[in-house]
Amino acid sequence: MATKKSTTKTKAPKSKTAKEKVAKVKVEKKITAEPKKQAATKEKIIEPQAVRPAAEKYYESIGRRKRAVARVRVYTKKSTDAQVSEDKALIIVNDKPYNEYFRTSELQNTVEAPLKKLKSLNRFKATAKVFGGGTSGQAGAIKLGLSRALVLFDQNFSKKLRKSGYLTRDSREKERRKYGLKKARKAPQWAKR
Repeated sequence: MATKKSTTKTKAPKSKTAKEKVAKVKVEKKITAEPKKQAATKEKIIEPQAVRPAAEKYYESIGRRKRAVARVRVYTKKSTDAQVSEDKALIIVNDKPYNEYFRTSELQNTVEAPLKKLKSLNRFKATAKVFGGGTSGQAGAIKLGLSRALVLFDQNFSKKLRKSGYLTRDSREKERRKYGLKKARKAPQWAKR
């Protein structure tokens, strides 16, 4: 059998003078690059920093219901805020007014219930970020989060809200389905024979 000879190409070594030239060029580039870096850092230090406007004070809490989670912030309204009608609260849910986000009046009433109980629909404005679950669970989560935030604002609200049941977390969730059954507890029809 014929054996193959390995054919590896070997590069001819560069002359020392060529290597020396490359090394000199690299050294020169490093030397010239260093002052530029220092100058750039000096410029960054000199630049004035942007000034943030004073943030509005708020009270934040989290509410949960079924699979929904809501992060609610309550702000005290200022006179500069837009005037809202007496029967509607100023609540923003996921960057929409709550009466657009929740279409039914039942869910709208659920969301504004803590403010109605305290007779302060126009005293506060609130924003809520809510995710998970359906609309009913989200409305319940906002109600709990709003109630908790109002208690953070004033401890005296706790008595009224607790008596109405708005500060109690509703822990009812859908039970998991079991194997051999149609739903969590519903069994297939039993046949004697």
